[in-house]
Amino acid sequence: MAEMKRFKTIGVVGSGQMGSGIAQLAVTHGFDVWVLDTDQDALSRATKSISSSIQRLVSKGQLSQAVGKDALERLWFTSNLEKLSSADIIIEAIVESEDVKKKLFLELDKITKSSAILASNTSSISITRLASATSRPHQVIGMHFMNPPPIMKLVEIVRGADTSDETFDATKALAERFGKTVICSRDFAGFVVNRILMPMINEAFFALYTGVATKEDIDAGMKLGTNHPMGPLELADFIGLDVCVSILKVLHAGLGDNKYAPCPILVQYVDAGRLGRKRGIGVYDYRQMLGSVKPSSKL
Repeated sequence: MAEMKRFKTIGVVGSGQMGSGIAQLAVTHGFDVWVLDTDQDALSRATKSISSSIQRLVSKGQLSQAVGKDALERLWFTSNLEKLSSADIIIEAIVESEDVKKKLFLELDKITKSSAILASNTSSISITRLASATSRPHQVIGMHFMNPPPIMKLVEIVRGADTSDETFDATKALAERFGKTVICSRDFAGFVVNRILMPMINEAFFALYTGVATKEDIDAGMKLGTNHPMGPLELADFIGLDVCVSILKVLHAGLGDNKYAPCPILVQYVDAGRLGRKRGIGVYDYRQMLGSVKPSSKL
C-alpha cells in the first residue's frame, strides 16, 4: 500500500487501441491520466473511444454515474511531452520498434521526475536494452497488457537486468490495483505469452500457405478442437498482422531459431497493407459488415 500511494498521475504514450485501453483502465481506477500522441487525429479518436466506452459501462451499471463522470474529468490528452513531467509512472504503448521506443525513453528520461518509473507495454522487445537508453535502468520495467486492456485479465511483468525490487513491487501492485492477474517473465525475446502464441499463429499461416486447409477450416479446427475462443488466423487479424511480423522478427533475431521466421504469406499480407481488422482486411475481409467476419475470396 505504501508503494501505491506514490502513484497519483499516470502517463500513457500512444493513443491507439492499447494506449486508449490502458488509459481507460487507469482513469476508472482513480488515477489522473495524461495520454500523449503526436497524431492529433489519433488523439481525437481516443477521446471519443474512451468516453464512449466509459459511458457504455455506466449505462450497463458496471460503473456508477459518479465514477464515470469523475474519470472523464481526470483524463487529459496532449501532444506536448512536457505534460508528462509530473507523472509517477509512464506506460508507453507505441509502435513495436526497439529504435523508436529507445528514442522515446531517452526523451522521457530527460523530462520526467527522478522518481518516475518508465514502463513499456512491449510484447517482445528486451527491457534491458530499452533501459540502456536511460539514466535510470533500475526504474525501467515491462508491463505488457493484453488486448483489449480493460477486459483481458492478464498483465505480464518483465524485469530488465537492472530493474529494482522497488520498481517491480510498485508495478505489480499497480497491475493488481487494476484488477489484473500478474505473471512474471525473465527478459527473453517474446517473454511468456508471445513466445508460445506467435509460433502457433505462424504455423497456422504456414498451414494456409502450403495448402493444408482453408483459413476457415484452420480456425474452426482450433476453435472447436482445442476450445480456443478465436482461431489463430482470426486472432492474428485482431492483433494486427504487422504486429505479428514484428514480434516474430524479434523472436527470430533474439532466439536464433528459424522456426520463428515469419511465414512468407504473412509477410506478403503486411506488404500489401492487409493488416487485419484495423485496416478492414487481413486474412479475412471486414469491410462489408462492421464486427462480422466475411471471408476474403483470396489468400
